[in-house]
Amino acid sequence: MSGSANTPLIEVRDLGVRLNTSRGPAQAVRGVSFALKRGQTLGLVGESGCGKSVTALALMGLLPDSAVISGSIRLDGSELVGLSDANYCKLRGNRISMIFQEPMTALNPMHTIGRQVAEPLRRHTNCSAGEARNEAIALLDRVGLPDAAKRVDAYPHQFSGGQRARIGIARALAVQPKFLVCDESVAALDVSIQAQVLNLFMQLRRDLNLTLLFISHDLGVVQHLSDRVAIMYLGRIVELAPTEALFAAPNHPYTQALLANVPRLDARKQRFGTIKGEIPSPLAPPPGCHFHPRCPHAFARCKVERPALKEIAPGRTSACHLNDG
Repeated sequence: MSGSANTPLIEVRDLGVRLNTSRGPAQAVRGVSFALKRGQTLGLVGESGCGKSVTALALMGLLPDSAVISGSIRLDGSELVGLSDANYCKLRGNRISMIFQEPMTALNPMHTIGRQVAEPLRRHTNCSAGEARNEAIALLDRVGLPDAAKRVDAYPHQFSGGQRARIGIARALAVQPKFLVCDESVAALDVSIQAQVLNLFMQLRRDLNLTLLFISHDLGVVQHLSDRVAIMYLGRIVELAPTEALFAAPNHPYTQALLANVPRLDARKQRFGTIKGEIPSPLAPPPGCHFHPRCPHAFARCKVERPALKEIAPGRTSACHLNDG
């Protein structure tokens, strides 16, 4: 099924994920909703433990069998929640794909990079081994891997972190998926290499009309890549806004705290702080607004009543009692 340009390619509604742990059930994702049209990028930002990666794994159908999923995930109008493993396997690497956080662990050390980039082509198309190898070289060349034709038979450990990131991108794009999830895919790289890989994502997005969910703990990483940004805290989206509007006037106190720690080139003397306290455990979330124990603006209502995600301006929402006047 293929929709029009104005129809969401991916639509997530009230997504919930409960994980069974040795300490009991943990609600890792709570009522997450968003939609992306073709060619759009959503940045999903929050500290480690906020539920970003669990959200990504839910979209990809990669959660453990014991996980309990509620809500809806629709790709091109087709429901993915409840899809069989066999049918999800037909989607992964074909219509949807994912770039994982650490390229060295995502790539198999026992196989050459050429074989790994070619694998989705052999699985999802009718091309021969030779054709898949040639396409793998072309993909590696496209993502900027030096001497791709000469290095196609090398192994992952023979490449730098930045080069492995490029190999992971090439593998994810092998059969031109409609939707790409990038889970902290530049987090392990130094700043200069991060910039190169982010520029590559921007170029590929323009050239291929990619639809991206770009996950990061760093607002600065998603600023120039995303059309919109969703801020996640303890499994919930607490603010969702166009990127420019969010950076110009962050609404939620958690967004404000994250943004206060983004380096700015125009600030001669920028003082960085830390968000007090630690993110609570999803096994025992605080009552009311989950952020209230760490929020400098919290008042009595915040401790007992959870704020709803409400529209505060056209195209942007926030979950904070301060918006109620």
